[in-house]
Amino acid sequence: MKPVTVVLIMISVVGMISLPLGDPKFLLVAIGLEASFIALTVLSVKSVKYAIIPNIAIACVIIVGNTLSPTHTDIMLTLTPIYNALILIAGGYALQGLLIITSIQAYKNMNRVTKEKIDHMD
Repeated sequence: MKPVTVVLIMISVVGMISLPLGDPKFLLVAIGLEASFIALTVLSVKSVKYAIIPNIAIACVIIVGNTLSPTHTDIMLTLTPIYNALILIAGGYALQGLLIITSIQAYKNMNRVTKEKIDHMD
């Protein structure tokens, strides 16, 4: 299985665990976000090249959004409630950063393979 796909699956699992712990007024937004990660997972299974740019964009938006949210920042700094803090740190930073890294690596590998194919044609 591709590293990008594995990270997307991990993000989806953490997201599903976090849904009941979050603020109910943001439930529809959270479900929409989780649906986008599931869609990206399906895309990456079929062909990772279609998911690379959206992966990086969404991961960056999530990292910036978590950083700019006073509520999220307070939860992470005080570790209260501890479950929310751990999920925010793991899902909102660690896994998103890993998604960016694996997506960039997949992009580099795609370019390398393409270049090798072109070199063999000459």
